[in-house]
Amino acid sequence: MLSAVPRHTPPRPLDVEQVFPEVAALRRQSVRLHPRAGSPTSRDSSVGGPLLWPEQDPWPACPEHRGSRMVPILQLYADDALGLVPFPSGRDLLQVLWCPLEHDGRWVIPEVHWRDAKEVESICEAPPAPTEARFGRIPKPCVVHPELVTEYPSWDLDDALWDVLEPRFEQVEAETGWDYQSHLSTAPGTKLGGYPGWCQGPQWPDCSGCGKPMDHLLTVESTEADAASWLAWTPIEDRGIEYEHADLRLGDMGGVYLFECRTCPGRPYKDCFDGS
Repeated sequence: MLSAVPRHTPPRPLDVEQVFPEVAALRRQSVRLHPRAGSPTSRDSSVGGPLLWPEQDPWPACPEHRGSRMVPILQLYADDALGLVPFPSGRDLLQVLWCPLEHDGRWVIPEVHWRDAKEVESICEAPPAPTEARFGRIPKPCVVHPELVTEYPSWDLDDALWDVLEPRFEQVEAETGWDYQSHLSTAPGTKLGGYPGWCQGPQWPDCSGCGKPMDHLLTVESTEADAASWLAWTPIEDRGIEYEHADLRLGDMGGVYLFECRTCPGRPYKDCFDGS
């Protein structure tokens, strides 16, 4: 596997839990994947790279487009999940694909697969992407640089608590220049777990089987940091340089979010999309 140069998100510019102790109990961890353009192989974790796909397994096709083939979005080996997401027993590889074409009422149609990498012998190459795919829906092949970070809710902050904290948010920003929502709360970019990188209000789905709220599995975002958040969230190693990322453009620079139920058989999943 590739030996990627680590990325290190700088510490939050303020002690969030000291300044806003009410959010301490809402702390979560996520794995920022920091995708950077490269040449991953099927034996590497990647965004948009080749999948370790068994030759005997049919390549996923879109149910809405007469069998149009899906494209690789994410491949993640368990070691690169940094212990954050529990993989199913006997599985050490997460693979996500989606159809990059237009759909009725949905931005993309994804598929999620968990497999045992040791069982894959002959590998199937990905079929060509559909030529009619819209710009920005197929990621450029990227190496990932997993990093565990701490987050606090932004759009997911309870309305009543937001009302309580908002005067303090405004005061702290006026005194320091640091905005809670952009600089102190939820990490931007493509990531595993933690809080979804909503552009607008939350859309947490419930499991169709058990009716319980699903767990956030993956955020795939158009950018790794926007104009508001880059100052606080850009990794130390990337300061002052231009780098190529996955080159996605999902709607108006929005994101696709995958959720799963970790208690129902088969780990059912759902997706949603939002844009700014």
